[in-house]
Amino acid sequence: MTTVERVGARAYRVPAPAPEADGTLTWDATTIVVVHAEAGGIRGLGWTYADAACVPLVEGVLAEAVRGRPVLDVPACWTAMQHAIRNLGRAGLVSCAMSAVDIALWDAAARSLGLPVSRLLGRVHDEAAVYGSGGFTTLTDDELAAQLDHWVRQQRIPRVKIKIGESPDRDFARIALARKAIGDDTALYVDANGAYSPGRARRVAERLGEYGVTWFEEPVSSDDLPGLAAARVPGGPDIAAGEYGYDLPCFARMLPVVDCLQIDVTRCGGYTEWRRATALAAAVNRDVSAHCAPNLSAHAAVTTPNFRHIEWFADHDRIERLFFDGCLDPAGGTVAPSMAEAGHGLTFRAEAAAGYAL
Repeated sequence: MTTVERVGARAYRVPAPAPEADGTLTWDATTIVVVHAEAGGIRGLGWTYADAACVPLVEGVLAEAVRGRPVLDVPACWTAMQHAIRNLGRAGLVSCAMSAVDIALWDAAARSLGLPVSRLLGRVHDEAAVYGSGGFTTLTDDELAAQLDHWVRQQRIPRVKIKIGESPDRDFARIALARKAIGDDTALYVDANGAYSPGRARRVAERLGEYGVTWFEEPVSSDDLPGLAAARVPGGPDIAAGEYGYDLPCFARMLPVVDCLQIDVTRCGGYTEWRRATALAAAVNRDVSAHCAPNLSAHAAVTTPNFRHIEWFADHDRIERLFFDGCLDPAGGTVAPSMAEAGHGLTFRAEAAAGYAL
């Protein structure tokens, strides 16, 4: 049986077109860690958006844990990695590194069988809905309107999200601008990135209905579970959180206080842990939404019965189109992973990425 022979990684730093910010953070670049898993002449591809410190984790303890194991036994590889990192701590960078390796292994396993990842995992849906995401607080009013127009009128995406969390006055001015720009027929979402106190979050939530906002993401820190619960108001928007979930206990704690659970396949532990987290959500009648990494999330999305939508994040969309061939097109508001391409259908463009290597 074909076994895993080598796992390698490299980090790349991609500058943003201009400084970007949300309610709690400012950045001028994004780091992506690309992982390859080799088995019997097949090369599986995975990645995570995290610090370059993931590289030695991947090439050291994680590679050692999976080397020599059957490439088709991805859950066994995942379990071996979980045991190997016991004293390193699961949450944070370790989980991001595990996620990238797990995704690369699923890609290699599917390629070895000549199947798409979504077929190997078990497809439920033909396609997955997406929403345009960006709306950074650093954008001018004209820039924000132009980005929204691109998503709604040029790409025909019927759902969009903007960042808030600076002050209620500016937040509602930007929400009003967004609603005017997209019209009444497009779903409008907002994301505070944990910027508010519970009291302010609740007051904001009570006003969002005036603008037809149906999704309020991280109104408070995702660590503040009572605060998330307090932000849920009768008739108000769905409260969403979970993008910083790194293990099952985190998702289990969060489910009682959110209306939709966000999961990031490049943070949570890869496709293997994604499946278990979505089952937890299904057990309490919650939908899940994929946080970022859109081209990897698409395969997870169509294999999940209780799936709502993928965050088609502007930064990750730009990086993935630069680094990988085979990227999906969100035009029309849905994506459908190819049933003709083995693995996840993506190929690393090494020459294009070389100039960004760390």
